[in-house]
Order: sequence, then structure tokens, then C-alpha cells
Amino acid sequence: METIPDGIEVVADREAADRLTVPPLLIVDEITGFLDKHGIGSGPLSWGRIGDGHSNVTYLLRRGDTSVVLRRGPRPPLPRSTHDMVREARIQRAVGGHGVPVPEILAICEDDSVLGVPFYLMGHLDGAVITDTVPAHLDAPQRRRTTGLAVVDTLVGLHRLDVTQGELASFGRPEGYLGRQVERFAGLWDVNTTRSLPTVARLADWLGNNLPVSQAATVVHGDYRMGNLMFAPDGPPRLLAVLDWEMATLGDPLADLGYLVATYAEKGQPVTPLELTPVTREEGYPTRAELVRHYHAGMDHLDLTALPWYQALALWKAAIFCEAIYTRWLRGERPNDRTFGPSLEAGVPLLLEAAAAHAAG
Repeated sequence: METIPDGIEVVADREAADRLTVPPLLIVDEITGFLDKHGIGSGPLSWGRIGDGHSNVTYLLRRGDTSVVLRRGPRPPLPRSTHDMVREARIQRAVGGHGVPVPEILAICEDDSVLGVPFYLMGHLDGAVITDTVPAHLDAPQRRRTTGLAVVDTLVGLHRLDVTQGELASFGRPEGYLGRQVERFAGLWDVNTTRSLPTVARLADWLGNNLPVSQAATVVHGDYRMGNLMFAPDGPPRLLAVLDWEMATLGDPLADLGYLVATYAEKGQPVTPLELTPVTREEGYPTRAELVRHYHAGMDHLDLTALPWYQALALWKAAIFCEAIYTRWLRGERPNDRTFGPSLEAGVPLLLEAAAAHAAG
């Protein structure tokens, strides 16, 4: 019998998948059958990984003249209430129906037997995601500035949606959102770490003892940053889609703003592992303070005095979920990760240091 190495991402069929002790991420015959069932493309299937996939995994699938994107969670076992791809797809359908730019959701698979975890298919968009390079058509200083402000404009549009009725009202419980965030993430630390970092508990106590009063209830994206936005492939800055809705819920809108500015790279500010779009340190991009002022112009009913608390929350949470990634890497559960996982040995303490700086004012 042929031996298939563990940690392989893609296999041809179920028989090959069953010979692995570590399940594959993509089974070609299973996906082909799913595409046939939903009338998506015809003929042989080709595929390619999109992005680094530090948490969930995304593939571009091509079949004839049809291109779609598959998004799934990592290999099981999965922590409870995380990587819920069915919910993520449904949220995108809901906010898309209210004018928020998102990819079209084509099909949702709730059946674990196909790939081992649920997944969904969405339309493929031809666009640009800004990370460590700037697309040529967005690289002039004025377009850099317009790009940064467009990030905020889209967030304001999301936060202005009416969540008091219809499907959006079912996606979360905004009352007590901030307290639940602190309690939930504090509880995740011990089960996701192999080391002692006392700053985690100290920050949890400070956050819990200094909860601000939420001024509004909105859709909260949960991972809102430039690297999760796709812009048009040419012309002036135009946002095509907001991506990665796994952590979206109903809650305090300043949680999104705090996360955006806390993880936004700015010249002269300390670097953390969550600055995944370092180009915003370059000339032309708005500063963090300019992003906050632009947001306040669109949401002027909100008092932003407590924003440092939300920034501390964002970085503290980031440290905890990055520690989970680091622990999975230590256990050999991220066999192809040679950069991000090992970087978190020092990266998680850096995130905690940055969170503590915001807490100290």
C-alpha cells in the first residue's frame, strides 16, 4: 500500500484520506461531487491556497470557466464555538443584503462527512488585498490616504445597520457583550498555553474592573483591519468586499474601532504580530488619530474617551488567540508553519506589553 505523509493538504479521494492519521484539508473527489450537486462548473478541478491561513483555510477552486472560493476551519479537534463556517456564511448573506460589500455566498456544507468540518463556497472576486505591498494603482500618496479613509467609511456603514429587527437581530446578544468578551478570553488562556505569562491575568482583572458602558449595539466584525478588505483591481480606491466574518456578532461598535487602530501599523510606533499590513507605516496613509477622527465624524453620537480600554482589550484578546496558535505549532499541529507559529514565542509577550501600555494610559 502506498504511504501518504501526514500533514498533507490535498488528496485525490476518500480512500487516500482514510489512510492518513492527520486528515487532509481538501479531498478532490468529495469537492467535485459537492460542486456537481450545486451545479457549479464542470470538468476537472484545480485548486490553490489563498493566504497564510493562520486560523481558517481558504482555497481558490477552478473548474472550466468557473472560479469559486472554498473556506473551511482548520483540522479538528476544534475548540467549542470557534471556526463556525455555517454561521460565518449566514452572517455575510445577511449583511450583504443590507449593502455591506461581501462576496456572494454560493453554497454551504453543514455535513462534516465531506471534509471533516463544515465549509462554504463563495464567489471569486478579482481584487487586491493590501498587506506588505501596495498595488500600483493605489500607491500614490493621495490614494494611500483615500484607501485608509475608505477602511473607516466601510466600518461606519457596518455600524450604522439597524440590528433591532430582522435576521441581523438574531446574530448576537449585545447586552453584556464586553463583560462576556473579558470572561470568555480569560477562560481560554489556561487551556491554550504551556507557559506562565502573569500579565494575562493582570490585564484580565484590569479590563473586568474598568468595563466602559456600551453606548450602542451594532454588528461587530471582530477582526476588522485592512488585511481583511479587498479593493478593486484598478482605478481609485473602491472597496469590493469585507472578508473573514468568523468572529462577527452583535455588540459594542468601539470594539471594532479599538481593534482597527490597535493593530494598525503607524510609523514610529512599536511593532506587534498583529500588524499584518505594515505598509500603512509609509507616507500618505492616515495616522491612527486620523482614523479615529474620521470614524467620529460618521458616528458622532459616540463618546470615544474610553478608546484606550478597547485597544487594550483588542491586543489582550489577540495575545490569547495567538497563544493558541503557538501551542498548536509546538504540538506539531501546524506542520507547514515555519514562520508565524515560531514567531509567537516572543510575539505574544509583545502583544501583552502593548495592551498593558494602553491600559496604563
